[in-house]
Amino acid sequence: MAQRSSKSGKKVVQTEAPVADSATKSEVRAEADRRVREGTGWTASPEAKKSASTRRLIAVILWVLAIALEGLGIWYLLTQDVQTEWFMWALIGLLVVIGILTVIGSQLWKKANSLDPASRQEPVRFFVQNQLGAIIPIIAFVPIIILIFLNKNVDPKTKGIAGAVGIAVLAAAVLLGIDFSPESQEGNTEVEMANEGQIDEYTAIVSGITGDDEVFWTPQGSVYHLCEDVDDLQRASQDAENNIIRSGSVAAAHADGKVGLTKEVTEEIVACGLALPADIDAIEAEVDELRDNPEAGS
Repeated sequence: MAQRSSKSGKKVVQTEAPVADSATKSEVRAEADRRVREGTGWTASPEAKKSASTRRLIAVILWVLAIALEGLGIWYLLTQDVQTEWFMWALIGLLVVIGILTVIGSQLWKKANSLDPASRQEPVRFFVQNQLGAIIPIIAFVPIIILIFLNKNVDPKTKGIAGAVGIAVLAAAVLLGIDFSPESQEGNTEVEMANEGQIDEYTAIVSGITGDDEVFWTPQGSVYHLCEDVDDLQRASQDAENNIIRSGSVAAAHADGKVGLTKEVTEEIVACGLALPADIDAIEAEVDELRDNPEAGS
């Protein structure tokens, strides 16, 4: 790959585009499944995997703590005097704390799944991984709620109030833990494939602005830029291990996993010292449409 340097001294590496595969809309799902199955589909970046692992670890710690508190509550219900005046309020407080821990854990878990999703071709793992945030509250609440209602030593008032609070918190935790639209590796691959269908439109936009089919990006970035010296690109490259900015055609950028041209078109034209097109408003509207609707391309 050819190299040159930007004004800041960072290396700019020329990247070639592979020959693009063609696929009709009716073949998109099957093609996405094939790519993931063969290891050529979308995969989470190392940074995303690391962030997802951290979130999952914290979520598991919070869930373990919640279940441990449930065990403490069950032990007290079975072995201690539950007729004291403060018992009901202590039990309600315990249920609320368990709910808070499970909900925080489920939100962290869902965010981790969006960063590093499972494959939909493994249905059991896909379901468990995406709905674990709803399963854990059931484990953390149902046993103690049942024991509250069945324990003969608990007075009716405490059973009614604490039991109702437990059920309400359980319902809220489960609903907040459900992932109604779970992401998948195949789904992200389909988005990549849709973005591939926008190459011609983006190429026409870039060529019309710069006079050449060349854009610039970093490995960890999600979009590409009009020149190598824009501030966003320089900042993004600071986190790269080898401090390299890549360059190549629009097709090469999409092949490297970029979703499209940055939406900051006017700002970048100015920063790159290029002439501002007379139809800049229409250009920005087209970029917004392509970015917001991946299937808008031909």
